[in-house]
Amino acid sequence: MPIKYLGSKRRLVPEIVRLARELLPTGTVVDLFSGTARVGHALKAAGYRVLANDHLHYAETIARCYVQADREDHAEIAARLIRELNALPGAPGWFTETYCRRSRYLQPKNGARVDAIREAIAGMDLDPELEAILLVSLMEAADRVDSTTGVQMAYLKEWAPRSHNDLELRLPELLPRAAAGKGRAYRFEAREAARRLSGDLAYLDPPYNQHSYLGNYHLWESLVLWDKPETYGVAHKRVDCRERKSDFNRRSAFLAAWRETVAAVDARHLIVSFSDEGFLSREEMVEMLASRGEVRVLTHDSDRYVGARIGIHNPRGEKVGSVGRLRNREFLFVVRSRG
Repeated sequence: MPIKYLGSKRRLVPEIVRLARELLPTGTVVDLFSGTARVGHALKAAGYRVLANDHLHYAETIARCYVQADREDHAEIAARLIRELNALPGAPGWFTETYCRRSRYLQPKNGARVDAIREAIAGMDLDPELEAILLVSLMEAADRVDSTTGVQMAYLKEWAPRSHNDLELRLPELLPRAAAGKGRAYRFEAREAARRLSGDLAYLDPPYNQHSYLGNYHLWESLVLWDKPETYGVAHKRVDCRERKSDFNRRSAFLAAWRETVAAVDARHLIVSFSDEGFLSREEMVEMLASRGEVRVLTHDSDRYVGARIGIHNPRGEKVGSVGRLRNREFLFVVRSRG
């Protein structure tokens, strides 16, 4: 998915696909923390059957578009519907009021388009895969004209230059069905997914610190659910961001949750993505994964996420802290079964 996303594996995707091919030339890959489905999409393009899972509604929708929906089934009708939606005039509503007037996510002209398009999609009674394609098209369109640093925790004090552009839907990059079989999108908690989904290879990219993806991308969750929730704070987060917490974002709970996931995952081989900013050290991760097989570690240097480079600010946008290190190390742990 071509969007700004914390923890995106855009630079590592070719390496992940190469490692998958080393472990097995074809088969089923289980992606337990699919996020924007960037990795799942690349694995589908390489011919693998992908079972993509994430506990957030917006991530399930993205995976349903990029992993489950096949181009030959939906591209023609989706393109026609996108042309019709692009022709709709703006109709300001809940989204415009919340995220364009009470906050500064989009320019009001584009917020009104989001309101009109999302209401139209809601009234179409579409097949889930086709609906997912249209919703992802809308999310990507909004991302191209937003006024953020890449997360939805707060918005820029002055409108970003791209925010003045007109919102335009485009057909997502749909893929034909993979040679190994049709992919699927699921929305389980990761430990349940590890118990319920089976594959030849599992790709695991868990949250590695306290930053919640729901909190950082709450607006997409609301766009997908279209439940027009009560909001709070400068960023107007969904109120359920306060309750919908993950053990993988809490240092005190991460180790037990991760150990249970690793033990339960039903796949012969594993590829695990992690960072030196995570709750476990490289050595601790190797020790835990060694119970599954022979572990090899590849290390990549990368820039830290944009918020870390900008620095720490209070709710009024005033800088209150200094920038720490600007780069981190991304690890890929490759676990080859001894069986």
